[in-house]
Amino acid sequence: MSKFEVFSGILSNNASLNPDFYNWNRVKLRYCDGASFAGDAKFDNGTSILYFRGQKIWQAIINDLLPKGLSKAKKALLSGCSAGGLASFLHCDNFTSFLPQNASVKCLSDAGFFLDEKDISLNHSMRAFYEELIALQGVEKNLHENCTSSLHYPHLCFFPQYALEFIKTPFFILNSAYDVYQFHHMLVPPTADLHGRWNHCKLDPVACNPNQLSILQGFRKDMLTALKQFYTYSRRGGMFINSCFAHCQSESQDTWLAIDSPRVNNKTIAEAIGDWYFSRRITKEIDCAYPCDTTCHNLIPLA
Repeated sequence: MSKFEVFSGILSNNASLNPDFYNWNRVKLRYCDGASFAGDAKFDNGTSILYFRGQKIWQAIINDLLPKGLSKAKKALLSGCSAGGLASFLHCDNFTSFLPQNASVKCLSDAGFFLDEKDISLNHSMRAFYEELIALQGVEKNLHENCTSSLHYPHLCFFPQYALEFIKTPFFILNSAYDVYQFHHMLVPPTADLHGRWNHCKLDPVACNPNQLSILQGFRKDMLTALKQFYTYSRRGGMFINSCFAHCQSESQDTWLAIDSPRVNNKTIAEAIGDWYFSRRITKEIDCAYPCDTTCHNLIPLA
């Protein structure tokens, strides 16, 4: 693991590249536990012993930061990308509980709104994966208790769409409606496409046939449906759902704030999040469906 990290996008200290947050104290938590800092279990099969301590790592980091100034913070933003974005959902209210009551504390998830969605073979492959992960790492006891007590299957609270309504802290959701990680690993995992019929489509949406495009539009529709209640009723929440084939957009300068950054309603991601955090205006931006957005940076992994 590299000892050095590039702080760009929302983490940049350049006022022209990150005007709202450039002079903030910034801390980046290294992700290392495999369950968004939520596991707490010991696995012993008689041959190997594995310790999953993500929750304890999270608590230790917060306890380390509190005497260094976090306990006196007047403004704070817990953000994360991908698994870190999921961690923002899972730990948002807990993070808020450590800060002064008069502090402005908010949370941001970038590409962490993982959907409870069937794959193209109509299997709940991601739900099954999460269920095994939660059991292995002892995650359930660390999920939002109001969520777990309200569902017949408490492990579903690992999916943000079920936990979101119980989060009290103001929340911003930044996500692509065609998130490439979810597209490649949840909607069309290799196990559901044994003959590789989606290979070209995965590499370039222009290569998708009409049926594949219809499935992708259905995924977008399901994401917007899962967000409808939040969009309609959350007075302190914000969102930026664009139609780019990307995964994580807040920590890259090109997608955060640049001359050719992605825009929805002529607003960049940086402007949308800044407006929301500082309560300058309501920010709930939803892009038109692919392929209408010409500002997109389609960030598609080659493998």
